[in-house]
Amino acid sequence: MRDELVKRVFRDVATDGRVVEELVRVARRSSSDVAALPEAETRRHVQVLLAAALDFFERPGEPDDRHFAAAEALGADRAAQGISIDGLLRGVQAGRAEAMKIAISRGREAGVPSEAILEAVLDMDRYTGALERHVVNGYHTAELELSRTTRDADTHLLRRLLLAGDVPSGGELRRAGLIPGERYHCLVSDVSDPGRARVLEQHLRAAGGVFGLVEGRLTGLAARLPTAVPGVLLVVAPASPLDRVHDIHALCVAAARLTTRSGLRHLTDLAGEVALDAQPVLADLLANTLTGLDHTDDFHRELVATAMVYLDHGQRLSHTAAALHVHPNTVRYRLDRLAELTGTPWDDDPPSVLTSLQRWWSLRVWLDR
Repeated sequence: MRDELVKRVFRDVATDGRVVEELVRVARRSSSDVAALPEAETRRHVQVLLAAALDFFERPGEPDDRHFAAAEALGADRAAQGISIDGLLRGVQAGRAEAMKIAISRGREAGVPSEAILEAVLDMDRYTGALERHVVNGYHTAELELSRTTRDADTHLLRRLLLAGDVPSGGELRRAGLIPGERYHCLVSDVSDPGRARVLEQHLRAAGGVFGLVEGRLTGLAARLPTAVPGVLLVVAPASPLDRVHDIHALCVAAARLTTRSGLRHLTDLAGEVALDAQPVLADLLANTLTGLDHTDDFHRELVATAMVYLDHGQRLSHTAAALHVHPNTVRYRLDRLAELTGTPWDDDPPSVLTSLQRWWSLRVWLDR
């Protein structure tokens, strides 16, 4: 009975979505390298490792290669993504410690005797320590394999250009397929899994240029605009000289983090969102001016959403009503109610461009909280 209770506690921990999210936060907070990856990539590996640990715990005995395959794959993926081994281990160890802490707390809450908790935690600690060693082994094995390939040389050059702002010599550029003096489109995708990245890379190479995993995302410099790929986000910047791609890459990454809609997205079309996102303190101050609104009130959130659609549609009642599938009088009523709550007239004569921007920005930040 005691063993079944312990198993249930560990099963609940390993399958609880809230635990997964907490481990993701802890890993990203403890390692800037891990934080540079897309959050979904960290979540994927947390879920895989938790599943492997749960499988071991429910089938006691000496772990075999099957249990450690996920850890080996995690290490290999991080090597391919250019994450440092120190950064990788900081994230893994922080997540490991937090998972143990949660398991102990849940065990006590469930009434598991202290000695049973201790015994189970010692078993799990021994296993997770072995998991960590296999992560390191997978990392170093992949690192050695990558060092022998042309792809690794191209990725290293790409990281020099985009992360360090270091423009290699003409000979190095030509060996990677880049022409000195030419302009290239900086491209950032939302693909981080190395297997998917290799498939996408083959598609993108049709546009010419060099591609590789940079900060966990398939990234590249394309000679021509690529075609869209179903289900994949591609943020593409205008063609620019190689000595400018370092700064442009940072903007592309910011844009990729702000949008979840797949397809070919031009950086210039997302310029407003990127510029506003770079001012979080000012955004917070603006949102705080909407003092009459309550986040817990669904009607207030509906009013704010209506005003945003109204601003997005040129402050035209008929266009807004069509977009929301309501009557224009409903839109007017909602704007009047919002004006009463905030003290701001939302349907006055068309304000200046900057005033409209300020209003839209304050509403968006308030709604996103």
